[in-house]
This record gives sequence, C-alpha cells and structure tokens, in this order.
Amino acid sequence: MASPQIVSRRAPRSAGRLDRDRQAAPQVFERLRGMIISLELPPGSPLSRAALAAQFGVSSTPIRDALMRLEEEGLVDVFPQYATVVSRVDIRLAQQAHFLRQALELEIVRALALQHDKALVAALNATIVRQQHHAKAGDFEQFMTADNEFHSQLYMAADKQDIWSLVRSRSGHIDRLRRMHLPSPGKAQDIVRHHKLITKAIDAGEAEAAQKHLRTHLSGTLSELSRIRSRYPEYLSN
Repeated sequence: MASPQIVSRRAPRSAGRLDRDRQAAPQVFERLRGMIISLELPPGSPLSRAALAAQFGVSSTPIRDALMRLEEEGLVDVFPQYATVVSRVDIRLAQQAHFLRQALELEIVRALALQHDKALVAALNATIVRQQHHAKAGDFEQFMTADNEFHSQLYMAADKQDIWSLVRSRSGHIDRLRRMHLPSPGKAQDIVRHHKLITKAIDAGEAEAAQKHLRTHLSGTLSELSRIRSRYPEYLSN
C-alpha cells in the first residue's frame, strides 16, 4: 500500500550550491539531514554519492563525510559496494529519544519557572506567533523549525545549549514520526496550544504546571503511533 502524500504548500527544497566560505561537509550534512527529517527524502530513498556530488557541486569527500555522520545518527543505511539509502524510522530509537528529551526538559522547565525570566517569556511568545503564522500558511517545514527553536530557547535559557545539540543528534527518528503526524487535523494547533501553556506556567512561576504541560506536549506523537503506522507502514521498521 502506498503511503498518503504528506501535504505541504511549500515547494520542495533544492539542494543548491554551498557557501564556499564554509566547510562543505557540515553543510551537506545539514541539508541532507533536513531533507530526511522533512521527508523530502523519505525512508527507502537511494542516495547516490556521484549524484549528490554533482547536485551540491563538491567532490566525493564531503559527501562521504556527511553520509558517515548521517549513518551515525541512524538516518541512512550504508551497504558497502552496493547502495546507501535513507533508513526507515526505528521505533525503539524514537522511544529512547523521547525518554531522553522528556527527562531533560522536565527539569529544564521546572528550573526556568523558578527563575522568572521575563525576557525568555517574551522570546518564547514571539516564537509561538511565528508558529501560528506557519501553521496558518500550511508551511510544515518552517513550523517544525520554529518548534525546534522554541525548545532550543528553553535549553539556552537554562545554560544547557550543548545538551540541546546532543538531544538533536538523537532525535532524527522521533522527529520524522512528528513530521508524519503534523499534517493530522488539529495537530499543529495542539502544539501551539501546549507551547502557550508551558510558557504561561513558566511566566507564572508554576513549576509543576510547566512540567505537566510539557509531558502532555512531548507524548502526543507516540500516543498516536498505531495510527501513524497504519498510514505509513513501509516507513517504519518495527
């Protein structure tokens, strides 16, 4: 059974040429990772090193290095001398990433609720406004970018930005599940509502309420796993 199309009003991104003032491999990695997370490159997509080198206008070396990093994150499967393909979503790894993120962010929002940082609250509210705009426009990629920015702001405010980098590197599988779930009716609006509740609780200094709303927020996608699996069976590994 073919998976239903994940609808977005935004045109597919082009890999395009790279910034010659920056190292090529990290740029290739970030662009390919973004295309995998957004499902522009869905599970099972073949990745030709020669084609990617031509597409990005680079030699094979940065392509190889980028694919090695993607393999480390479990986002591609490399079959030596045969093929490299985008991996299927590993539910076990998605669950582990959720566990890690929830454990960390519950402590972070608790600490932030006790700090009464008005500048943080203003920044979070500004991000929520952008999310609302992207949700209304049906721009799911920019919506997810803003969603990540919201959570990144929490880590930065708690002086845990290096941990955010770790969490992000472990979140490829759960992020793809979220991308599959995002077009569901009302899902984007639920995310915005949860973000507002978390922010309101932080602003009010209500640590337990902030933790409660965060727990509900982060559990939404995994609670719908059966429905996601039924819609995209060939995208999931177990």
